[in-house]
Amino acid sequence: MCNIIPPLLSAIDEQTFSFKPAPNKWSKKEILGHLIDSANNNHQRFVRARFEDKPIIYYIQDDWNKYGYYNQIESAKIIALWTAYNRYLAELIGYIPAEALSRECRTDEDQKYTLEFLINDYVEHLEHHLKQIIIYS
Repeated sequence: MCNIIPPLLSAIDEQTFSFKPAPNKWSKKEILGHLIDSANNNHQRFVRARFEDKPIIYYIQDDWNKYGYYNQIESAKIIALWTAYNRYLAELIGYIPAEALSRECRTDEDQKYTLEFLINDYVEHLEHHLKQIIIYS
């Protein structure tokens, strides 16, 4: 994925990538920024659930996106960050032993999920949003 997606993202011109369909809707670049924020928060989940007992790690996605200023930052930099972060997470996930996949993390006070669920959900979420930006198979 990290070899296929970046060239497709880079082919989007800056104007199209930054275009907001409505004031309260994210641009394609902001959707990619949301995926960076998701990587950041899931990175914490994947690591902290290994040594903390059911850590609570959640985020307010609209505020993270707003104050990440993704629409103002050059597309190439956003794409490079997304690419590097996901390459790292793919490697990190490969080091998690099978017996640790049942460890739990909370996404708020009431919702707790296993690492295995969070990893699978991360990939599904990633693919869902990438398909909002580009067409790929």
